[in-house]
Amino acid sequence: MESWRLGVDIGGTFTDVVLEDGAKRYSIKLLTTYSAPEDAILQGIRTVCAEAGVAPGKIGQMIHGTTLATNALIERRGARTALITTRGFRDVIEMRTESRFEQYDLNLTLPEPLLPRQRRYTLCERIDAQGEVLIPLDRAEIEALADELAGAGYDSIAVGFLHSYLNEAHERMVGEVLAEKLPGVMVSLSCEVSPQMREYERFNTVVANAYIKPLMKSYLTRLKGELEKEGLNCPVFLMHSGGGIISLENAAEFPVRLVESGPAGGAVFAADIAARHGLDKVLSFDMGGTTAKICLIKNQTPRTARVFEVARSYRFKKGSGMPISIPVIDMVEIGAGGGSLAHVDVLNQIRVGPESAGSEPGPASYGRGGDRPAVTDADLMLGRLDPESFAGGTIALYPDRSEAAIAEHLGTRLDMDTETAAFGLSEVVDENMANAARVHAVENGEDLSSYTMIAFGGAAPLHAARLAQKLGISRFLVPPGAGVGSAIGFLRAPFSFEATRSVYMRLGEFDADRITTLFAELAAEATGFVRTCDATAPIGAEHKVYMRYTGQGWEIPVALTAEEAANPDAAIYQARFEAEYEKLFARTVQGLDIEITVWAVNAATPAAEVTPVDPQADTGAAAIAGHRTLFDPAFGQAVEADVVLRSSLEAGSTVAGPAVITEDETSIILSVGMTAQAQADGCIDIRTGGGA
Repeated sequence: MESWRLGVDIGGTFTDVVLEDGAKRYSIKLLTTYSAPEDAILQGIRTVCAEAGVAPGKIGQMIHGTTLATNALIERRGARTALITTRGFRDVIEMRTESRFEQYDLNLTLPEPLLPRQRRYTLCERIDAQGEVLIPLDRAEIEALADELAGAGYDSIAVGFLHSYLNEAHERMVGEVLAEKLPGVMVSLSCEVSPQMREYERFNTVVANAYIKPLMKSYLTRLKGELEKEGLNCPVFLMHSGGGIISLENAAEFPVRLVESGPAGGAVFAADIAARHGLDKVLSFDMGGTTAKICLIKNQTPRTARVFEVARSYRFKKGSGMPISIPVIDMVEIGAGGGSLAHVDVLNQIRVGPESAGSEPGPASYGRGGDRPAVTDADLMLGRLDPESFAGGTIALYPDRSEAAIAEHLGTRLDMDTETAAFGLSEVVDENMANAARVHAVENGEDLSSYTMIAFGGAAPLHAARLAQKLGISRFLVPPGAGVGSAIGFLRAPFSFEATRSVYMRLGEFDADRITTLFAELAAEATGFVRTCDATAPIGAEHKVYMRYTGQGWEIPVALTAEEAANPDAAIYQARFEAEYEKLFARTVQGLDIEITVWAVNAATPAAEVTPVDPQADTGAAAIAGHRTLFDPAFGQAVEADVVLRSSLEAGSTVAGPAVITEDETSIILSVGMTAQAQADGCIDIRTGGGA
């Protein structure tokens, strides 16, 4: 029986559409249509359905991820939004923290808050750090403020009071009054969006949710209607930042959870490949048209975090963005994609990104009006791309325009020939990605030399070989469908939702009964969200606490078993924490009490079982379809490379570098000394021979 499922990923440059039924898969990459994102989706659905010979009405499920929420925050094009907060805390989102993300820059300019001061309002109320009411909230004052807000014409309102994660009564009261007085205005409460301690992060998160809520609700409603016109009446779900799937209705209510949905799908995709190949240490490398994402995956599970930054304004530097306090797959994201633009700075150094050409106008080679050199232009000049078959021949590339852009903006400035300038551009972007991976690994106490890289996204297989050399990684895999990896990842993700709550507790004052009740409440909340997606599937729960030594500023995550959550024991919690702390810092601290600040339960449907892939015997060299001049960065010169069609590879067949393995959605570059072997599941297993 056919069971067609659709995965759709809107990226900054490309929209990927994947139609799948078991082993049958059809996919397409299209340029993202910014003015009406659903247009590219509908065009992609028509194309893959026609190729598969399937009517849209036969599709049983659609899972969608999008950058629209992220882009709205970055470009500051959300709704007219107000913030209501505790009197005296109006400027929290503008004061930020005392941290300077660029310590020695005397001219440092801090990012502007999402809402200017005149859109931030206060009420006289106060709840203390134990959740007790110090100053009661007067309903009449709320009603008076509601009248003032009505006159200002706001579309959306965020509510964030001090310590509302412990006592939500005041926020709930404001929500009720606003619903009565301003029925057409959308309201976001921080006790629902992000019930966690640290008011700066929490206020930012609820403001971001309110800011993009009307936009996302309108888009999702419009998309659902357009899909129904196409005859696609199946349930539509959304990928969230934590690596799971939520209902369209919950996504519209909490759109801030969609901010990292595309990259999260990529991490799920890499984790699935890792499970099939029995890999416990994986570096996920996802390079698309706008950004590159790097994630550590251990024991087939991506690392997670509960705070991340969006809209970094200072060269993608950590600390220069807007903190969002929601469960998220932990990854580093930098402005290094196929569309990332290059320039020469005042020190005559080539710089790449974070500015991207996107799909409109795109790199110079697209011939759509772009005249500045992008990474794609360098890849074309270095022989990594075939201008006649890019994106399966659906997008024409113009080498002369790439050459002109590189010569004008880089070569002439630096007195270099075009090939050398293109090589410099490529080396800079590869080194940027390598540095990001090194820092991310060090921050997590990991040595990348023992890791296997999984490369996907339209641009990653072009750069994976060089990145592996720079990182000293001896093996990397390029899965089938790598060019649309995030969209495939959507189809591998479970229905899931993580509920979190901040309740401060020292182990010296351990309250087992309170912990049992707290975990039960969180499990019920998380399970309730999952049930809106699937009413019958079994649901499991993962329990986690965030712990630190008393006096420290930040916590580390500590996983607990279901038994340890149901029957709390202070000694076990301490042992778990000390083991995790020692892994990260190689020591523990004696004589200090330990405290728990955040409690979390992630409810999820079971992951689909994977079929292990056995090592493949060598069946001989693959057929060579042609030859191409390829610039090999390890040697700094052009070499004659074999061209092999990925579709012609059979399990066990091998390819020796220098070579280019081509397919419709990407190309795999093999440097001199590298060998690739096709695996039974379609993965290409590349051995690099060590670092360079």
